[in-house]
Amino acid sequence: MHKVTHDTENSIFWVDLVKDHKAKVVYELKAKEMHITSTLVPEVLRGQGYGNVMMEAILPKIEELGYRVVPVCPYVIKYMATHPQWAHLLA
Repeated sequence: MHKVTHDTENSIFWVDLVKDHKAKVVYELKAKEMHITSTLVPEVLRGQGYGNVMMEAILPKIEELGYRVVPVCPYVIKYMATHPQWAHLLA
Protein backbone atom coordinates (compact mmCIF):
# COMPACT_ATOMS: atom_id res chain seq x y z
CA MET A 1 0.00 0.00 0.00
CA HIS A 2 1.32 3.42 -0.94
CA LYS A 3 0.90 6.24 1.56
CA VAL A 4 -1.27 9.13 0.40
CA THR A 5 -0.93 12.58 1.94
CA HIS A 6 -3.77 15.01 1.28
CA ASP A 7 -2.67 18.65 1.31
CA THR A 8 -6.08 20.30 1.41
CA GLU A 9 -4.65 23.81 1.69
CA ASN A 10 -2.97 23.49 -1.72
CA SER A 11 -5.44 21.02 -3.30
CA ILE A 12 -2.79 18.33 -3.82
CA PHE A 13 -2.51 14.61 -3.16
CA TRP A 14 1.03 13.27 -2.67
CA VAL A 15 1.57 9.54 -3.17
CA ASP A 16 4.72 7.91 -1.80
CA LEU A 17 6.04 5.65 -4.56
CA VAL A 18 9.58 4.42 -3.85
CA LYS A 19 12.31 5.79 -1.57
CA ASP A 20 12.18 9.58 -1.82
CA HIS A 21 9.96 9.73 -4.91
CA LYS A 22 6.38 10.97 -4.77
CA ALA A 23 3.65 11.42 -7.34
CA LYS A 24 1.64 14.64 -7.32
CA VAL A 25 -2.06 15.01 -8.14
CA VAL A 26 -3.45 18.55 -8.37
CA TYR A 27 -7.18 19.23 -8.29
CA GLU A 28 -9.82 21.95 -8.04
CA LEU A 29 -12.95 21.47 -5.95
CA LYS A 30 -16.28 22.53 -7.37
CA ALA A 31 -19.12 21.56 -5.03
CA LYS A 32 -18.80 17.77 -4.59
CA GLU A 33 -16.68 17.37 -7.71
CA MET A 34 -12.91 17.00 -7.73
CA HIS A 35 -11.55 18.25 -11.06
CA ILE A 36 -8.14 16.57 -11.43
CA THR A 37 -6.17 19.12 -13.43
CA SER A 38 -2.67 17.65 -13.45
CA THR A 39 -0.59 14.69 -12.35
CA LEU A 40 3.13 14.20 -12.10
CA VAL A 41 5.21 11.06 -11.64
CA PRO A 42 8.94 11.68 -11.16
CA GLU A 43 10.78 11.43 -14.47
CA VAL A 44 13.02 8.60 -13.22
CA LEU A 45 9.91 6.45 -12.60
CA ARG A 46 7.96 7.18 -15.79
CA GLY A 47 7.02 4.29 -18.04
CA GLN A 48 7.13 1.79 -15.16
CA GLY A 49 3.45 1.71 -14.17
CA TYR A 50 3.66 4.27 -11.39
CA GLY A 51 0.89 6.35 -12.95
CA ASN A 52 -1.44 3.41 -12.32
CA VAL A 53 -0.08 3.07 -8.78
CA MET A 54 -0.79 6.76 -8.20
CA MET A 55 -4.38 6.49 -9.44
CA GLU A 56 -5.09 3.29 -7.48
CA ALA A 57 -3.85 5.07 -4.35
CA ILE A 58 -5.86 8.29 -4.69
CA LEU A 59 -9.19 7.04 -6.04
CA PRO A 60 -10.17 5.22 -2.83
CA LYS A 61 -9.33 8.39 -0.89
CA ILE A 62 -11.48 10.50 -3.19
CA GLU A 63 -14.32 8.00 -2.80
CA GLU A 64 -13.88 8.01 0.98
CA LEU A 65 -14.15 11.81 0.99
CA GLY A 66 -17.43 11.61 -0.94
CA TYR A 67 -16.31 13.38 -4.11
CA ARG A 68 -16.97 12.61 -7.75
CA VAL A 69 -14.12 12.85 -10.27
CA VAL A 70 -13.98 15.16 -13.27
CA PRO A 71 -10.90 14.17 -15.29
CA VAL A 72 -9.20 17.20 -16.85
CA CYS A 73 -5.62 15.92 -17.00
CA PRO A 74 -5.07 13.79 -20.15
CA TYR A 75 -3.57 10.94 -18.12
CA VAL A 76 -6.58 10.82 -15.80
CA ILE A 77 -8.99 10.95 -18.76
CA LYS A 78 -7.25 7.92 -20.29
CA TYR A 79 -6.99 6.07 -16.98
CA MET A 80 -10.67 6.50 -16.13
CA ALA A 81 -11.71 5.43 -19.65
CA THR A 82 -9.73 2.19 -19.37
CA HIS A 83 -10.55 1.25 -15.76
CA PRO A 84 -14.32 0.73 -15.57
CA GLN A 85 -14.10 -0.34 -11.92
CA TRP A 86 -13.88 3.40 -11.09
CA ALA A 87 -16.68 4.56 -13.43
CA HIS A 88 -19.00 5.07 -10.45
CA LEU A 89 -16.78 7.99 -9.35
CA LEU A 90 -17.15 9.93 -12.60
CA ALA A 91 -19.23 13.09 -12.34
